[in-house]
Amino acid sequence: MADPAPLVASLTAYDVVGEPGVHVGMPSTRLTLVLPYDDPLDVGWAGGPRARLTSSLAGLHTASALIHHGVRQAGVQLALSPLGTRLLLGVPAAALRGQILTLGDVDPSLADLPERLSGVPAGARPPLVEAALRRAAGRREDGVRARSEVGRSLALLTRGVPVASVADDVGLSRRRLQDVVRAEVGVTPKEFARLARFERSHRLVAGGAPLAAVAARCGYADQAHLAREWRALAGLPPTRWRAQEFPNVQAAGGDGAAG
Repeated sequence: MADPAPLVASLTAYDVVGEPGVHVGMPSTRLTLVLPYDDPLDVGWAGGPRARLTSSLAGLHTASALIHHGVRQAGVQLALSPLGTRLLLGVPAAALRGQILTLGDVDPSLADLPERLSGVPAGARPPLVEAALRRAAGRREDGVRARSEVGRSLALLTRGVPVASVADDVGLSRRRLQDVVRAEVGVTPKEFARLARFERSHRLVAGGAPLAAVAARCGYADQAHLAREWRALAGLPPTRWRAQEFPNVQAAGGDGAAG
């Protein structure tokens, strides 16, 4: 039976109490699955309609999602490998690109997973999710894996290797590389590389790194370039995001004109 661990980048159980507000769901190289314990999620793309969902599965996207929450937030959140989506959920990541669906929309056999989570102790919830995914993967493990060169390409793009060099490495033309990557994950190699660079910057900004240092380490031309990419992908500059997410922590690096 397939082991879902390599297909799930992270699995986090959360239960926090704080002020009501809006959480920004950032673009990344992973698909995001959120399983709330009790209340449905109030979620939608920035600037678009909102929906109340018993679970939320977001495909790869180049715009932020907004999650409106009350005093308490509780559930399990997973970051799914785009190549693992076929095995875990039975569809390629490309089929989910730019969409926010419920888990039941994609795999009806998993539709009751949020309800099952609410009926068990907190410590039993992550193992319950892992077991459910292992069973789902086991039903599909024959004949659903993506081409090996796609996995190699995504790994290189995540590390910041230029698209032309990636194509040479895997023995494909740039046009063919674009076609096979987009067919599997829903974005082009260039778009995936952009998401990977933003994802790296997101981790550093969240960790409090000075913005000039973030720009340099992630390959942006300068701090202004970093801020423009954040506005395009996250909908707000990094200093504003950091102030909203960590209101009691003084942001490092200062606001500056670039934000």
